[in-house]
Amino acid sequence: MNGIELRIKGKVQGVGFRPFVWLLANKYGLHGDVNNDGQGVLIRLLEPTKQQLQQFLHDLHNKLPPLALITDIQQHEKRWENPPHFDGFEIRESENNAMDTQIVPDAATCPACLQDLFDPTNRRYHYPFTNCTHCGPRFTIIKAIPYDRKNTSMANFSLCPECAAEYKNPADRRFHAQPNACAVCGPHIWLQDQNHRLANSEAALKQSAHLLREGKIIAVKGIGGFHLACDARDFNAVLNLRVRKHRLSKPLAVMVPSLTFLQNLSDDEIRLLTSVTAPIVLLEKSKVPNLAENIAPHLNEIGVMLPSNPLQHLLLRETAIPLVMTSANPSGEPPVLDNENALKKLAALADFYLCHNRDILQRADDSLVRAAFDGPEILRRARGYVPDETVLNTQNQRNILAFGSDLKNTFCLLKQNKAVVSQHIGDTANELVQQQLENNIALFSHIYQFTPDIIAVDAHQGYFSSKIGKALAKKLGRPYVEILHHHAHIAAVLAEHHCCDKTIGIALDGIGMGENRQLWGGECLLVNGVQCRHLGGLPAVALPGGDLAATQPWRNWLAHLQQFVPHWREIATQSCADLPWQTLAAAIEGKVNSPLISSTGRLFDAVAYGLGITAEKLSWEGEAACHLEALAAQSPLAKNKSTLDITVKMPIKENKLDLAVFWQSWLAYEGSKEDKAFAFHYALAQGFATLARKHAEKHNCRTIVLSGGVMHNQLLRRLLKENLTEFKVLSGHQYPMGDGGLSLGQAAIAAQFAETMRTE
Repeated sequence: MNGIELRIKGKVQGVGFRPFVWLLANKYGLHGDVNNDGQGVLIRLLEPTKQQLQQFLHDLHNKLPPLALITDIQQHEKRWENPPHFDGFEIRESENNAMDTQIVPDAATCPACLQDLFDPTNRRYHYPFTNCTHCGPRFTIIKAIPYDRKNTSMANFSLCPECAAEYKNPADRRFHAQPNACAVCGPHIWLQDQNHRLANSEAALKQSAHLLREGKIIAVKGIGGFHLACDARDFNAVLNLRVRKHRLSKPLAVMVPSLTFLQNLSDDEIRLLTSVTAPIVLLEKSKVPNLAENIAPHLNEIGVMLPSNPLQHLLLRETAIPLVMTSANPSGEPPVLDNENALKKLAALADFYLCHNRDILQRADDSLVRAAFDGPEILRRARGYVPDETVLNTQNQRNILAFGSDLKNTFCLLKQNKAVVSQHIGDTANELVQQQLENNIALFSHIYQFTPDIIAVDAHQGYFSSKIGKALAKKLGRPYVEILHHHAHIAAVLAEHHCCDKTIGIALDGIGMGENRQLWGGECLLVNGVQCRHLGGLPAVALPGGDLAATQPWRNWLAHLQQFVPHWREIATQSCADLPWQTLAAAIEGKVNSPLISSTGRLFDAVAYGLGITAEKLSWEGEAACHLEALAAQSPLAKNKSTLDITVKMPIKENKLDLAVFWQSWLAYEGSKEDKAFAFHYALAQGFATLARKHAEKHNCRTIVLSGGVMHNQLLRRLLKENLTEFKVLSGHQYPMGDGGLSLGQAAIAAQFAETMRTE
């Protein structure tokens, strides 16, 4: 007896794909079956007619469930000597074979479940864990493949008869929705203080809302971790949170009950806010009225999100006010995931705890995005986006594990041409983050049944991520490749755009290891596959005190003055009067703990301090640069650049931007603080555009790539693109241009190395 087998790969597990297939098969009178396995989904059709098969395949491609995605369909004719008995069309049990399918990210509550949540006649009315195959937790509750209930944190919750009936009914949207549950059989919530449980279920929500409106701080357990919540309109409540969290000025994310709390949104901003990923979206402050002024001091943007899960919808509906919703973690540590640790670690931060008993197996921070002038831009990639895979333009046949960087760490698994970048792990200076990195690599390797053939690490030998990568390579007897930090930045953007062009890369950030152990951070590079050649960029300047200079901008101000301004002592006497500048100047001159670095980030710090817009010590990474960008955007020159006094410039001298000319012209420029901030951005963009153009013409390149964390500065990126319109200019949008995207670039370069090794 003849038949057809269809092998389907992509996002086809846990998204309602099998019942979708079942409905289609019944619609067209087909006999056969469908099942999940490690390879994806297998469909068997017994003697379909040509017309039946065509109609079935057409709908299979064009009428997918909301979260499903087909990346590959393989069709094979099949002859069965002992044909299976197909009485109609069936859904078979899952099989656990070698895994070659995608895990689906967590998805925001769908409209149907939202309707159930607020329908008093529905049995899931106000149930904080309602979900279906179109929404709900996926990645954060999984511990193994295939994505079945027994392999999730729902394994301990036995379905009640009504939920079991939904789970088994292919015509129901909750068919095989693994987190399916209700108030009878599923997880539940409660409110407690440090010692006692105060309320359960709906009473817990009502009391939490009352406490928030009174100015209290509540630790709320979510999908991928705990949040700290307070009234975003209440200056004192926000200040109290800042003091407790030692986060005196870093911006705080805000959750609003609905779009009606916002104004003048663009279509792109609405799409991002209401998407299934439900990220934090950076919005202009004017679009988010009635918030306390200390939510995002000195900045032009506020991070805003809508509720992404039923518990948040219920809490925000009950409070009917905007809430601060920031990660719940002691300073420097990863966010808390479980109830016990919340009570221990958040005792000094939270007044109360809104908990639940569904375990979080995978940490997933809120993703951070922006509807930028050149398209949506991801600054932190986590919940809602991970673990989506990216198909790279490579013939790689190896398994490659890339360890990323020590700041904003992510890692990447590259299996043939499919790359999976982890969620944002964080800064590995903290031992708990280090442990989380190692645990997540082990877990991803288990879930994806992945053993690396090649390991890629950052060229900085002092990085924790590089050390554990090399240690793993030694343990497994596998080769490792060290990759220059800024080469990986450029390669990540090229990988995202599936571009293999010879490229001029402009890589701007704080610090990264360059060739010959030089510290880079403002470079123009020629990148051609595995080849990376340094062409020029910012000159090297002393980094007085080493790592201290990243948090004390006056050190960078002094270093730049001393190197580039003849009358620097006179300026330092005024601007650093209460600081030990003379001692530091002597250390710079004597080259004591003052390594040289060509850092754009430290240049931003120096300019910000010179303008008097930043303190002697920063309270968060990038603070000075963000304040400087916000100030520059307020200048009239940002809207009418033709009026700019172009005496502020950074000309090119021996392939370096001439900072002596810049500093002396900038110090002499008699504009407002806003105009001087803009003039710096303008001069920097002009300088790098001129340098890139020069080398693009010399090396016959038509593609220029912008990357590095500084490129998330919208003003600078726009000025660069406006200066380079004759070229194809690429920047990162689906992956961060900062260190969060570095592992993707490392994996792409390592794959090219592997191809080279195979052909030699």
